[in-house]
Amino acid sequence: MCFDHDSEPPVGGGDRAVTTRDLTLTAADGNEFLAFEAVGDAPSTAGVVVLPDVRGLYQFYKDLAVRLAQAGHDSVAIDYFGRTAGMGERPNDWDYMPHVAATTLDGIRDDVAVAVARLRLDNPERRVFTVGFCFGGSNSWHQAANGHGLAGAVGFYGKPRRSDTDAAVDRVAEMTCPILALMGGADQGIPQDAIDEFEEALGAADMPHQVVVYPGAPHSFFDRKYEEFAADSADAWKRVLGFITANS
Repeated sequence: MCFDHDSEPPVGGGDRAVTTRDLTLTAADGNEFLAFEAVGDAPSTAGVVVLPDVRGLYQFYKDLAVRLAQAGHDSVAIDYFGRTAGMGERPNDWDYMPHVAATTLDGIRDDVAVAVARLRLDNPERRVFTVGFCFGGSNSWHQAANGHGLAGAVGFYGKPRRSDTDAAVDRVAEMTCPILALMGGADQGIPQDAIDEFEEALGAADMPHQVVVYPGAPHSFFDRKYEEFAADSADAWKRVLGFITANS
C-alpha cells in the first residue's frame, strides 16, 4: 500500500475552478467500476487518467484528480476492482490484496480505455496522459503500450518488473509515448538495478523518457505526512506538470 487512508497530496493545484462527480464507467467486457471526475470551468487541452495504488480508488486519488484539474488538466481517477469487489463503499482496512491478485493487465487496459474515452468525449484529439502510483505506476507505464494513443505515461515508484509475466520493462518496444518515472532512492522494494534496467531499455528503444531518482526518499514519499521530503514532492509535481505541458 502506498498511502494511508488519511494521506493527502503534498502539493497545491491552481486557480482553475473545478467541478467534481462520482462516476460509474463500463468497460468493453461489461465490467462496471467506480471512477471520479474533476473538470475545470475553462478549456483544458490535456486530460489525465489517475491510476491508484493497490487499495484502489480512495480519497487521496480523488484529491489528486482535483489538484490536476485545478492546474489545468481535467482528470478521471479509476478503481481497479469492479470485477471482483463491486462498487460498494469499502472500509479503510478492507482486504484488498486478493483483489489485486485477481486483476489482469487486459482488464486494467480495458478500464483505462473507458476513462481515456471519457476525457475525449468533447475532443477526440485531446492529449491524454496517465499518472499512477506504486501498483498504478507500473500500470501507467503499461498503458503506453496498450494502444490508447496516449501523449505520455507517468509512474511514481512503480516496479518496472512486477513478475515474469507483468513487466513494463519488457514492453518498452511497444510503447508509443514519452515516459516519466519518479522513484525513491531509498525504496527497498525497487532496487537501483531495476530502475537502471528500465532506463537502459527506454534508451535502447529511443523512447523519450525521464527517470528521476530522489536520493534518500522512500516508497510513497509523495505524501503530505512526509514533511522531510516536501522539496522532493514539489520537484516531482513540477516535473509532472512540465511533462504534461511539454507533450501537449
